[in-house]
Amino acid sequence: MVFPTNENVIVGLDRADDAGVYKISDDLALIQTVDFFTPIVDDPYWFGQIAAANALSDVYAMGGIPKTAMNLVAFPVKQMELAVLRQIIQGGIDKLAEAGVVLIGGHSIEDKELKYGLSVTGFVHPARVLTKRNLQPGDRLVLTKPLGTGIVNTAIKAGMASADLTGKVTHLMAALNRDAAGIMSNFNVSACTDVTGFGLLGHLAEMVCGSGMSVRVFSKQVPVIAEALEFAAMGLIPAGAYKNREFRESMIDFAEMVERSRQDVLFDPQTSGGLLISVNGHQAGELVAALKDAGIGDAAQIGEILSGPAEKIWVV
Repeated sequence: MVFPTNENVIVGLDRADDAGVYKISDDLALIQTVDFFTPIVDDPYWFGQIAAANALSDVYAMGGIPKTAMNLVAFPVKQMELAVLRQIIQGGIDKLAEAGVVLIGGHSIEDKELKYGLSVTGFVHPARVLTKRNLQPGDRLVLTKPLGTGIVNTAIKAGMASADLTGKVTHLMAALNRDAAGIMSNFNVSACTDVTGFGLLGHLAEMVCGSGMSVRVFSKQVPVIAEALEFAAMGLIPAGAYKNREFRESMIDFAEMVERSRQDVLFDPQTSGGLLISVNGHQAGELVAALKDAGIGDAAQIGEILSGPAEKIWVV
């Protein structure tokens, strides 16, 4: 299949990334992305916040600043009160306001299944676009949010999560990656993505494929929601985690000491997860310190980029 393109497309469908990038001038390019999904929390207002934060995240991952957004809504009018939709939209609007993004329109349809998300446009300098596939040997990997939201949400649906844990995970998913993106712009970053539905190892595999590089992940250094490990050991694993493992297991080697529950967390599909940043090895410590100083307390170095053997992920 051949897709239409032109010389101004910096990032397009020829190399799938977090968003598309189109050059407008020598010092301006547009980042465009879209994302929507079904509710992952019961509270409609927080669902709106999380969906908006998730849609905005792809722009931050590309090194850009989101500027405008348009709502995408599918709503079961005959089964739900319009008050529910109003709360969802209000959650999205409040998150956009926090990010300094203007809502300029949208589209809605009647559907049997509720869905909400946004199309987002951002700005970036053409020379400062970040993509997934530019890993450099000697770089270190930095992750800005802990893993485990998919597993915890599975536990919530099973009625096994406390109110405190539910609130903690809800706020974590609703947190913008804006501050982390702003901080990383001051460092020598080679590549970046955000961790979402494919889990940490799935998105890392996307960074590795075609790079000629390999990665060593230090599993005990990866920030994880403590309760997620406990639930994983009990077998509360979302179906997406199994699919993520099956799809990428051929390029991932686990050391014997990495217990199965921790492996499951590394494959756990995230909603509105953190940024996964490949930064110059000499600056990784400074980047983590700067993130922590800004209140991103879970930020951690979790791995290193190796020049070979090509395109493997070693988890130790």
